[in-house]
Amino acid sequence: MRSTIVTALAVTGLAASAVTASAAPQPGAADIGSASFTKAGSPVTVPAQGRCALGGPATATAASISKPGITFGGGTSSCEETKLTATGKNFELTALMSAGGPRVKLSSFTVTCEAAQTQTTANWSYGGMSGIPNPPNPVPAGYVAPIKKADGTALANAVFNTQELPGDGSIGLTMLRIEFLPQSGISGHVTLGRTSCAPTP
Repeated sequence: MRSTIVTALAVTGLAASAVTASAAPQPGAADIGSASFTKAGSPVTVPAQGRCALGGPATATAASISKPGITFGGGTSSCEETKLTATGKNFELTALMSAGGPRVKLSSFTVTCEAAQTQTTANWSYGGMSGIPNPPNPVPAGYVAPIKKADGTALANAVFNTQELPGDGSIGLTMLRIEFLPQSGISGHVTLGRTSCAPTP
C-alpha cells in the first residue's frame, strides 16, 4: 500500500478556536523523529534525528540508524528564520511483529513550518506508507489510527497531525506519533516529523 497525504494548517495570533495541547511548542526547531520504548525489559532509545534550531545548528544531516525493532533511514533538516523543514526517509518499525503486528514503513516524509509577521503555517506529507491504516484527507488534528494484529487486537495507536497551538500565533506540529499499547508487550512511543515556529518580529 502506497499513499501520499498532505495537510496544511495556518494559525494567527488571534486563533482563539485553535486546538490547544497541554504544552506550548518550543518555536524554532525541526527534526526527523525519535524513539523511546521498552520491549521485553530492554530499553530502545533513538535521540532526535537531524535536529536543527534557530539557535543552531542551522542545518543537520542524519545518517541511517538501526536499533532493535526500529530503523530511521536518515534525512536532513534546515532552520531559517522564516522556514523550518525536516525530511526523513526509509523509516521501518518491526517491533510489533513479534506480537503478531505488522511491519510499519514510510519511504519518505517531510514537515515544514513557515513564519510571517502575523501568522505561522505548518505542513506535512508522507509517501510509501504500509502497516498503518490510511487516515482521511484532510487529516483531523490528533487523528488516531489503531495498528492491529490479524485478529483485530490493537497493539499501538498511530496519532497523526498532533498540534500545539498556544494562541499566540506560534505552532508546534508532530506528523506522526506511534504510542504502544499494553497488548503489544511494549511501552513507550516513536515520533516522526516534528517542527515548530513563531511569528517573525
